[in-house]
Amino acid sequence: MQREKVINALITLLLVVMPLWAWWADEPFILTLLTKVAIFALAGVGLNIALGLGGLVSFGHAVFFGVGGYAMGILASHAQSYSPIMEIPFLIEGTKSMPVIWLVAIISSALAALLVGALSLRTSGVYFIMITLAFGQMFFYFTISWPAYGGEDGLLIYTRNHFPGMNTLDPIQFLIICYAILGVVLYFSARLAKSAFGLALNGARQNTERVLTVGIDTFRLRLVAFIISGAITGLAGALFADLNRFVSPSMFTWQTSGEIMVFIILGGVARLYGPVAGAALFVFLEYVLGDLSDYWHIYLGLLLLLVVLFARGGLIGLLAGREVAHD
Repeated sequence: MQREKVINALITLLLVVMPLWAWWADEPFILTLLTKVAIFALAGVGLNIALGLGGLVSFGHAVFFGVGGYAMGILASHAQSYSPIMEIPFLIEGTKSMPVIWLVAIISSALAALLVGALSLRTSGVYFIMITLAFGQMFFYFTISWPAYGGEDGLLIYTRNHFPGMNTLDPIQFLIICYAILGVVLYFSARLAKSAFGLALNGARQNTERVLTVGIDTFRLRLVAFIISGAITGLAGALFADLNRFVSPSMFTWQTSGEIMVFIILGGVARLYGPVAGAALFVFLEYVLGDLSDYWHIYLGLLLLLVVLFARGGLIGLLAGREVAHD
């Protein structure tokens, strides 16, 4: 694992140096791109817990990304209109406080993951994939038909939410917040993989019958992992909505689920920094190739094909060799 640790350290160094250069050169657009990388990486880390550790190929993680986004949008829109979310049976008001919004986004996404996981995890393989995909489409069409919060037009938030002691409208300060959250979640993911829970989850991915014989309930194990995965992805959704100051039903589309999975595949499934490397590569390609053609996804598809055929460990795996991830 020594080589992978060096690669992870180099990626961390690059993520620190790039914003410092962009701040010094007065390039707010680059800072915004790096913020987008951090948020996408966070969503990828969430899915990587389910996919990399648990072997759960979910095409419904856009549900949690969108729930987190709408948690932010609903709370912030009510705060800016000075109208309560509800008054009966008790008063619930909107808020512009980021920590409160993050907490609501995490809890809401975890509850959504509990609902989706409790039903979909009773199946496996292609059936699991299709059920998670169906949930994503259900949430997508529900938000389109929800006129109270913009329907298909979405919700526009006039100003970014607040974090104590920081000016969140300053690109470098908002980037620092996103980096800090990503760092905490990466540390949590690394510890989770080495914990008894993570080892049992990995064991269930490799050999379910053997784990069952030692008395471990694999359904409950995977459900807890799915809930944790959904909660982290929901937090990423709240940050993404705050970055754009806009939330729309597009956050629930199957394309969003596919993009989150692409981050992991490009960077390396089950690799700790796989989602980070994959998200950075995705945003870089979007920025560079997007200027060349509106159909830049064709080139992304070709790259993805090459990765699947010749570098199944993704970018991290290609550089680190056949070393075990999350160490």
